[in-house]
Amino acid sequence: MIFSIQAEEKSYDVVIEAGALREAGKHFCLDRRVLIVTDSGVPLDYAETVRKQAACGYVYILPEGEANKDLAHFQEILVFLMEHDFTRKDAVVSVGGGVAGDLAAFAASCYMRGIDYYCIPTTLAAQGDASIGGKTAADLLGAKNIVGTFWQPKGVLVDPDTLKSLPERQLHAGLSEVIKHGLIGDAALFECLESTDDLQRDLPWIIERSLQVKRRIIEADPREEGLRKCLNFGHTLGHGLESASKGRLLHGEAVALGMIPMCTPEVRKRLLPVLLKYGLPVTTDLDPEEDMFFVRHDKKKQKSSYTTVFVSEIGTFEFREMQDRELKDALQEILIK
Repeated sequence: MIFSIQAEEKSYDVVIEAGALREAGKHFCLDRRVLIVTDSGVPLDYAETVRKQAACGYVYILPEGEANKDLAHFQEILVFLMEHDFTRKDAVVSVGGGVAGDLAAFAASCYMRGIDYYCIPTTLAAQGDASIGGKTAADLLGAKNIVGTFWQPKGVLVDPDTLKSLPERQLHAGLSEVIKHGLIGDAALFECLESTDDLQRDLPWIIERSLQVKRRIIEADPREEGLRKCLNFGHTLGHGLESASKGRLLHGEAVALGMIPMCTPEVRKRLLPVLLKYGLPVTTDLDPEEDMFFVRHDKKKQKSSYTTVFVSEIGTFEFREMQDRELKDALQEILIK
């Protein structure tokens, strides 16, 4: 399956196909210097498969984990590009999840004021969400994605076979972003996640459906000036929880928790069983004061309030302005009693 995304007067193709990793050179222009950015948690043969299809390929391996999505490793990538004589006509390819994708795209957007970037996501969160849209990022002083740019990829290649190497916890954590898309924009997608008895069988359809929700939103608002803010559903509290957990919570687990207080009791009655079905947390013992410290440094905060996303009915959403006290009260919904 191939579909195009139109963003900021540019378009790029998204390919969803089992085994497509072996045909990266067919879909991407790799006849040049290419830096493949991956991380130590991704099977090295994925990056090597791409490197062998490039005219002159190199592999840069990030240490695994969100803690390494920082400016130090961003600089290391830029230094690597410079020391290996990359020019404006060369390219960067990420092979991995959000850490590799965000940093690789950020580096590509900055090196020589921007070189081509391609994305090969190998986690479910990246395949169903982060691989499209053009956001790049690094974390700073524990604050998530506080530094970054918008830089659209030249192409995205989704190979569902790469998900088979993921531990179950990481696979299911990635589902939270897909659940998010179902809740805000596709009731049929959410119903599939509720009812499926074979997730692996249904993953290609689930990924495509999830990306189509995001495609509609980012095409209408590529720079997050309005509508695109709905993709932050669950993230206002979730980013704070993730930072406060200091590695105990995966990103998707924190987002799962962050979604719970931001929907009606009726929606919550359907959401909680889905989260439990996939082993995602529904309560936390984290200190709400510490969580709020990181929430207050979130880039979504306005002068005195936060633009949050609320789901009253599955498949739709609304924006709500909330104050510190209201968010702190919302956290009570997920604290272990």
